[in-house]
Amino acid sequence: MKYLTVFLIFLFLQSNLNAEIVNKITVEGNSRISEETIKVYGNIEINKNYSEIDLNKVINNLYSTEFFENVNISLKNNVLNIKVKEYPIINQLIIVGEKKKSYEEQIKKLIKLKEKKSFIRSSLLKDIETIKKIYSTFGYNSANVESKINTIDERSVDLLFEIDRGTKTKISSIKFIGNKSIRSKRLRDVIASEENKFWKFLSKNTNFSENLISLDRRLLTNYYKSIGFYNIKVNSNVAKITQSGNAEITYSLEEGKRYTINKISTNVDEVFNKDIFFELKDIYNSYVGEYYSPFKVKKLLDEIDILIDRNNLQFVEHNVQETIENDSINIVFNIYEGEKKLIERINVTGNNTTNEAVIRSELVLDEGDPLTNISLEKSIAKLKARGIFKDVNYKISDGNQSNLKIIDINVEEQSTGELSAGAGVGTSGGTLAFGIKENNWMGEGKSLALDVQIDEESLRGFLRYTNPNYDYLGNSISYNISSESNDKPNQGYENSLITVGVGTGFEQYRDLRVNLGINASYDDLKTDGSASASLKKQEGTFSEISANYGFNYDQRDRVFMPTSGSVTGFSQTLPVLADRKFIANTFTSSHYKSLNENVVGAAKLYLSAINGIGEDDVRLSKRRFISEKRLRGFERGKVGPVDGTDHIGGNYAAALNFESSLPNLIPENYNADAVLFFDLANVWGVDYSDSIDESNTLRSSTGLNINWLSPIGPIAFSFAQNLKKADTDKTQSFSFNLGTTF
Repeated sequence: MKYLTVFLIFLFLQSNLNAEIVNKITVEGNSRISEETIKVYGNIEINKNYSEIDLNKVINNLYSTEFFENVNISLKNNVLNIKVKEYPIINQLIIVGEKKKSYEEQIKKLIKLKEKKSFIRSSLLKDIETIKKIYSTFGYNSANVESKINTIDERSVDLLFEIDRGTKTKISSIKFIGNKSIRSKRLRDVIASEENKFWKFLSKNTNFSENLISLDRRLLTNYYKSIGFYNIKVNSNVAKITQSGNAEITYSLEEGKRYTINKISTNVDEVFNKDIFFELKDIYNSYVGEYYSPFKVKKLLDEIDILIDRNNLQFVEHNVQETIENDSINIVFNIYEGEKKLIERINVTGNNTTNEAVIRSELVLDEGDPLTNISLEKSIAKLKARGIFKDVNYKISDGNQSNLKIIDINVEEQSTGELSAGAGVGTSGGTLAFGIKENNWMGEGKSLALDVQIDEESLRGFLRYTNPNYDYLGNSISYNISSESNDKPNQGYENSLITVGVGTGFEQYRDLRVNLGINASYDDLKTDGSASASLKKQEGTFSEISANYGFNYDQRDRVFMPTSGSVTGFSQTLPVLADRKFIANTFTSSHYKSLNENVVGAAKLYLSAINGIGEDDVRLSKRRFISEKRLRGFERGKVGPVDGTDHIGGNYAAALNFESSLPNLIPENYNADAVLFFDLANVWGVDYSDSIDESNTLRSSTGLNINWLSPIGPIAFSFAQNLKKADTDKTQSFSFNLGTTF
């Protein structure tokens, strides 16, 4: 150790002995880059002492600019001589063979070599691989890319890429191995990849790509962990390319054990008052005994963050320590004081389309705030949740002072447009649907959506514009216009309804969202000679302005495929100015319970009422019906009060549904699943006539739903047996629907 120290001191003294003061700087070989620019990039100063180490730093600085192919430096007689050889400039960057302008723009954006920039030969092979990866994300896995260089002179070149896309690689089949606890059909619903079927011609997820496979692996891992399989491993994914050029994907799973939560505790740093976190004990106890899920851990961390904010604690950090004990997991939340760092500056890069204000509005920290990993990770999570970025990364670097930090946030944008279409045919008739949506309109993070639906008797159109973060206050605001036309010759009437509205929504408390809105509508009802006398009395045009509000309390473990928790909502509509005044109320509540890995039980309640105010009756277009999804075994719209031979709906509607999946009823290789249901419902009340029976009868049915992914498309079958009905109700023991969105 002693000799090593002496040796290091010798080297240090030797380098300083060789140091020399620079009184003059000369530059050779530069034509495009000025001498002054070279001094700036090299960080070179006159009258400064330069050692060998300092000169090496100058060389590295100049190479890092990527302006120079070669740099030589010599220091003699106080004169620093810099001899450089500049890279040639790319005069033109030409892409041949790609007809789509959007693809060409994507290529030019992502490759390193740019027009009017340095041509670095070592980057050429990397750019070719980048181009191939770009095409792979679009499903072209056999794309051929060749480069040609045309040397104009020593200072400039033309660079040409010749591209042959080849054919798209479609996913012909998706299989799972080792999934002993979860059925393959459910796992297909979890992953993003889809098998190529003729009705999926608009879907991008039928194209095989490594990025899509990586996403599938993450989705499978997250899903298994969310239901307690803590040690799940997606060991491999095998993609076999068949002679037809399609891909057969096989995922190999090692599920491991399913773990429950045994104990939850908090380890609080002594610098904080432990009593602040004492109230978490009751919340912890409510999770003990349940299956482990990272979603549950996230909810508990949110509870801790609420206490931190409420008590205005600064520079607080926390982490999670999880230990396995037999078939259960012990969870410890460590809460401690982090480094006392402040944010000097936040830089945002990569947002070529999205306005920077949209990104900054999602951050829960700002310049001058204390920097904690908690607030930073929350900010990144909120940006990812917007769904307009493919990836979000950050880097922390030192600021001008030791306690100041600079945060660089880099976003990778993605396509934000959605196109969907749907078709269905069943025992209740056929439907067609079309939708288009842009989730980042004009780069402002706003959404614009258009939906059109057509069936045998009606045409509906809906246009909505939504700003999810109006004025960067966290409140959403939306504008909508809709049009609906119904032509029902069998019932002797036709009507058209046009509605425009504006609404806002915001989170009032945790999990509790409030919605407010106002709508104006115009309703035109026409009848013919076959209409009933009571229906003819409602003929005419009606205008109204109404206000509405609602609450939504969501405690589900997750929105997609929930396995536990509940979601409850209430809404009310009140008249402001109306030809026929009314008040409408709707209450919904859905509860979910996981019975085992494949069985999830659900109970759903629906209550709705609409009543005229004063002597006003409720118009036909406002009356309540029960959806065929809430009361199976009955024809659509054929339940409730009857005027002549026409079912007119009621002033009141109610439904209670119980459902449970039956995973072992249908063999796995049939690619189908079954759901057992029991429905209770009622539609009753007629305010515009005393002579019409109110039809106040509790209807009930039970049966089986089967969802089958058939060779010609998804088919839903419903086998139902009505247990109780009214005499005027029309039943339907069997129904099916063929259709999908694509």
